Amino acid sequence: MQNNVFGIDLGTNNIKIYNRATDDIMVQKNMIAIENKNQLFAYGDSAYEMYEKAPSNIHISYPLSNGVIADIKNMEMLIHFFVSDLQNGNVKPADFVVAVPTDVTEVEKRAFYDLVKESGVKGKRIMVVEKAIADGLGLGIDVKNAQGVLLVDVGYDTTEVSILSLGGIVLSRLIKVGGFRFDEAIKNAVRKEFNLIIGGKTAELVKMSFGELEEGQKGVVVYGRDIVTGLPVEREIPSKLVQDCLKEHFASITDNVKMILERTPPELAADIYRHGIYLTGGASQVTNLAEHIHQGTGLKVNVAQSPITTVAEGLARIIKDDNYKSVAYTIEGMSK
Repeated sequence: MQNNVFGIDLGTNNIKIYNRATDDIMVQKNMIAIENKNQLFAYGDSAYEMYEKAPSNIHISYPLSNGVIADIKNMEMLIHFFVSDLQNGNVKPADFVVAVPTDVTEVEKRAFYDLVKESGVKGKRIMVVEKAIADGLGLGIDVKNAQGVLLVDVGYDTTEVSILSLGGIVLSRLIKVGGFRFDEAIKNAVRKEFNLIIGGKTAELVKMSFGELEEGQKGVVVYGRDIVTGLPVEREIPSKLVQDCLKEHFASITDNVKMILERTPPELAADIYRHGIYLTGGASQVTNLAEHIHQGTGLKVNVAQSPITTVAEGLARIIKDDNYKSVAYTIEGMSK
């Protein structure tokens, strides 16, 4: 492939784009702010800064939901502006490799192709690759050999559990549990326990700082609106409350990992027992999730060093290494 190549991992919460020309990965919030229903106001991290703070004439949203494209027009706009920014405002013809979830329909996979095609980024050759395969490559695993690999990718809306071998996906399961559910659980627990309404951003902050709180055996100070008085207040949330409200969702992920293991062919199961489970995805960083999966399965859990960019790093390997180009493919009925 030429130098003008991009690898795109469309996450619900973050979009990651690998740029071959500079050999780096851009990570931005996959969010758009539209003013008066049709005018672009902000996108990416700038839109996230305004989230839950904007007036009624500015609508801020995620164009992706549960791993698939929910708002194609806004997603096309985002792709166009992000790629344009990476090319310093001068959009030139380029090749694209796009990561797609495994457990979605052919129509939904085709939507990822159409998205790049119609976003005005001059896509010459658009290839797709199964997200789990890119994940494995991003973790430094040789996915093309005859070795069973169990990957658990915990995203914002969904968790994808996959078993890889010989460059393909043997088993896969997509469940609707992820970082967003974790945030909602924290919001609901705080509301129930303290009569306090907090925003999604605050819940995310509590979730991500949970590990430090637990180590220091202290609570986290949050600000929100008191349900009874309607006034803004400050409260200290104990770490045990956070731990208890996340347990149910950790158990759901662990149960689905066990269900996949129960269906795994014995030889691949032997490989997985030796190497353990590979845990990645933005929400995999939540404290105690890896420990919960380890206790539930009895297997070693290998946590990715940079879980947010694992898929994009895998796309980079596909773009740079001829040995892995064969795992990317065009969607049937579409020109190469």
